[in-house]
Amino acid sequence: MRALVFPNQKGVEAMAHASVRGSQLGRFLTLAGGLLAVCGLLAAIERPSLAREPAKSDKTEPAKPTTGIPTGTDLAEMILMINEKIATGWKDNKLTPSERCTDYEFIRRASLDIIGRIAKPEEIDAYMKQSAANRRAWLIEELLKSEDYPRHWGDLWTNWLLTRAGVFAHGEYQEGMHTWLEDEFATNAPYSELVTKLVTATGKNTDNQAVNFILAHVGESTPKEAKKEEVGQFEMVPITARITRLFLGTQTQCTQCHDHPFDARLKQNHFWGINAFMRQVERKGTPPEMRGNRMMKAAPLELVINTSYNQNGRVFYEKRNGVVLETKPVFLDGTKVPDVKADRRIELAKFIVDHEMFGKAFVNRMWAHFMGRGFVNPIDDFNDQNQPSHPELLDELGKKFRHYGFDQKKLIRWICNSEPYNLSCVANKTNDKPDAEPFFSRMLMKTMSPEELFESLMVATKAADATTKAGKKDMRESWLEKLIANFGDDEGNEVTYTGTVVQALMMMNSGEINSAISSDKGTVALLAKAKNGDPQKVIPELYKAALNRLPSSKEYSRLMAVVNDKKNPVKDKGAHSEESYCDLFWALLNSYEFILNH
Repeated sequence: MRALVFPNQKGVEAMAHASVRGSQLGRFLTLAGGLLAVCGLLAAIERPSLAREPAKSDKTEPAKPTTGIPTGTDLAEMILMINEKIATGWKDNKLTPSERCTDYEFIRRASLDIIGRIAKPEEIDAYMKQSAANRRAWLIEELLKSEDYPRHWGDLWTNWLLTRAGVFAHGEYQEGMHTWLEDEFATNAPYSELVTKLVTATGKNTDNQAVNFILAHVGESTPKEAKKEEVGQFEMVPITARITRLFLGTQTQCTQCHDHPFDARLKQNHFWGINAFMRQVERKGTPPEMRGNRMMKAAPLELVINTSYNQNGRVFYEKRNGVVLETKPVFLDGTKVPDVKADRRIELAKFIVDHEMFGKAFVNRMWAHFMGRGFVNPIDDFNDQNQPSHPELLDELGKKFRHYGFDQKKLIRWICNSEPYNLSCVANKTNDKPDAEPFFSRMLMKTMSPEELFESLMVATKAADATTKAGKKDMRESWLEKLIANFGDDEGNEVTYTGTVVQALMMMNSGEINSAISSDKGTVALLAKAKNGDPQKVIPELYKAALNRLPSSKEYSRLMAVVNDKKNPVKDKGAHSEESYCDLFWALLNSYEFILNH
C-alpha cells in the first residue's frame, strides 16, 4: 500500500458510497476504512450524486440527429429513427431523460467502448479543439480509424468465442485467435463473413487460427463402444450450444436433455439437429494440459472434415422417459441439408446468416456493449418469456444492419451518435429505479473488463511507453493473469465483471501499480519535471491523465488547501514533492470514477 500523506476517514466513506449499488468493493472499503486510510485526497474527488431534479425542459420529444451529421444520409436517418423510438418509450413510461453527458465524459466513454481504453491527454486536447457542435461525431470517426479499434474488438471476440477458461483461453491458441480477429476487424470484414469463416474453418491452427473456435468446444470424445465412422470423433455438444448462443441469441444448451422449459419453440430435437451438422469434424493433434492458469507448450492442431465420419448424418438422443430417437442435420426452422455427405457446416453457416435472429442477436449484443444492457437481457437469451424492451426498434436495426451488408462500423456509428448514448449516467427522480433501466433514459455504468483496465492503466501511467513491445506483452500477461483469476470468472462469463475485494487489494497494494506510478519515466515524473512541480499546473494534468477531465473548482480548492497545509507530513521533502503527486495519482486511479465506464 502506498504511504498516503493525508489520511482522512471521510475519503474512505466518499469512495465507499460512490454510485454503484451493492458493490463488493464499496462494502470492502467501508469495512476497511481505518486500515486503508484512503485519505483527504480521495475525499477531494467529488462523489457523483445518484439523483437530480428533472430538467425543466420537456425532453421526451425525439431529438434531432447529433450535429455534425450530414442530413439526408443513412447515418442521419438511422440516428433519427433510434431517437424517435427511444423517446416514445420515455413518453409512454413517464420518464424524463437525464441531461447530456459532458464532453469530457463523452470522450472517455466513447474511447473505452470503441477502442478499449481511456483517452490520452493529447487526444482530449485535439477533441476539445473541434467545434462544440461537431466534436462528438468527429471523435467517433477518429476512434473507428484508430489502430486500437481492431485490438479492442479482437479482445472482446476472443473472450466471447473461446471464453476465459480452459486450454484455448491461454497462450498461443488465444493469441492466434486474437491475431486472426484483429486482422478481420482491421479490414472491417462484414459480420456475416466473419461468422461464416468461424463456422466453416478448416486447416492447421498455425495457418488458419479461426479453427480454434470449433476446436475449443468439441467436447467429449465419442464413447469407446461407438464407432467413429458412425457417430464422429467428438460429441460436439459445447460447440452446438455456443453457436446458437453467440450468433442467434438462443440458448439451446438445456435442450440437450429435454424440451426448453421457458420457450415452447425449442425442443430437444432442435439441439441435436444442429449438432448433426458438426459430426464430421476431425481434430488432428492433442491440446496440452493446463498447469494452474498456464498452458504447457502449445501443440499444433488441425481441423479437417472427414466425410467418412457420420456418413448418413444420423444422431441419436435419449428422451427423459428413456426413449431413444434420432435426427439428421436439421436447422432450427426445419430446413434440411441437401447432401449429408458434403461439409454440412457450409450449409449451417448459410442457415445462420439467413436467419432473422442473426442480425437481431448481434444488434442486441452491440447495444448492450455500448448502453450497459440489451433490448433483451441477458443478451443471448431470446425466448418467449424474455421479450425485448423495444421490439420495433430491434427489428428495424436488425433489418438495416442486414441491408447495409452487416457493416459493424455503421452499426457503431448509429448507436454512438444517438441521443441515448449521449446521456449522463446521473439519474433523476423519474429514472433512478431499476425498472427504468430497459428504457435507456440515462447511461448505465459499466465495470471495465480486465483488458480495458490494463490498457487504461498503461495509458494513464505511461508504463507501456517505458518498455518494448515484447515487454508490454509480458506485462499484459502478468497483469491479466492476476486480474482475470482475481475477478473469479471461470464460467465463460462473456460480458460483465463486478469489482471484488481481491481486485481492490490488487489495485491498491500491487507492486505493479506502485512501480508504474513512481517510475521516473511515468506520468507523474514527466509532469512534475515539465511543469516545474507547480501544483496549479500538475494537478489538472494528473486529473486529465487518470479521469479524462479537469478537477472541478471544489476539488481543486480542496487539493490546494491540502498541498499548502503546514502540517503536511512530507513538508520537509517539499509540499509539492513528487511523492505527494504520486499519492494523488494513486488515489485517482483507485477511485470509482476511474474503474467504472460511465
